[in-house]
Amino acid sequence: MAVELSYALMTPYTLQKSRTGGVIARLLSRTDLELVGVKIFAPPDEFAERYADFIKETKDNTPSQIIEALVEYVKENFSPYEGRYQRVMMFLFKGENAIKKLADVVGSMRLEVKNGEKIRDTYADYVLNRDGSIRYFEPAVIISSDITTDKEIYKKEMLYMAKFLDSAPNIINTPLLDTEDDSSKRTLVIIKPDNWRHPSSRPGNIIDMLSKTGLRIVGCKLYRMSIEEALEFYGPVKDALREKLSPKIGKQARDILERELKITLTDADTEQLTKSVGERFADDQFSQIVAFMSGVRPEEIAPTAVTAPGKVKCLILIYQGKNAVEKIRDVLGPTDPTKAPGGTVRRDFGTDIMVNTAHASDSFENAKREMGIVKIEKNDIGSIIKNFYK
Repeated sequence: MAVELSYALMTPYTLQKSRTGGVIARLLSRTDLELVGVKIFAPPDEFAERYADFIKETKDNTPSQIIEALVEYVKENFSPYEGRYQRVMMFLFKGENAIKKLADVVGSMRLEVKNGEKIRDTYADYVLNRDGSIRYFEPAVIISSDITTDKEIYKKEMLYMAKFLDSAPNIINTPLLDTEDDSSKRTLVIIKPDNWRHPSSRPGNIIDMLSKTGLRIVGCKLYRMSIEEALEFYGPVKDALREKLSPKIGKQARDILERELKITLTDADTEQLTKSVGERFADDQFSQIVAFMSGVRPEEIAPTAVTAPGKVKCLILIYQGKNAVEKIRDVLGPTDPTKAPGGTVRRDFGTDIMVNTAHASDSFENAKREMGIVKIEKNDIGSIIKNFYK
């Protein structure tokens, strides 16, 4: 089977109702497709009109009533209203037979069978009046096969999407219909690499838990953190680890030596052990953190390769709203999952202090610093599409 690209657009209504996590969980866990890109954007009128035109060009067997409903839905719900914009979130998948596999997970637009198996069974609505006209229509997500099965039209549509996505900001700064406009009230969340080892609902479940904050996602990207970025991102942790761990390890080393060698050591000896063994242990812990986020230990890579994308991926999300930092960290829970209260993200999904499933900025100032390190303004999803069609 041929390798294909396929996408799912999460509609403004799905995002407004905080159904994002539930939909993502199913998209990620019910196929073997690779998620290769994510972006949230605020469509202008021109995008809504052009995307609706692609729907009109469909040449498959989709009933005209469905096509007309989808065209009107996109024009009405993707376009800004009185200077305020809607949010749409794109998920780009790659794999063999990707278009059909994604369609099987999402389900029919008409929802003839509502058994909860498909995404649209649960989150979409297609309600008819007695005369057969449409009373209410909400597709929840729009996928590539909704638009066309004609490969040339699809390629044309995807390249248009790539061009638009390249030009659209990666953080929404325009006034939104469903969230506060104060861009100073933003925080950064990273859904860490341990959630991406295999197809899993975990990333979606974590986002679903974070949705109870009432905050809105205004930026995101799938990312592979380089060694250089990981070293800078977690740089403040290095000194903290030395301060916290070195004395403990120095004392443990003294106890072991006294017990095994049956000698008595002095406080000066303990200080020496703290500086040698203790600091080396703390630095090793720091290297493990860098390796966890980038996929390789810093001492094991050539200096010329420290800027290359890492070997593991994560999902970066920007949340906006009042008390964003505090709200996210409350739902996330303490750094140590074993000390986190029930119902928090780290208690439910974390393993230990390092493998604690997600990161969240501890202040607005640090959020800005961290956004700069991961270059949140950049998103290569458009380039992925264009390179695929080369």
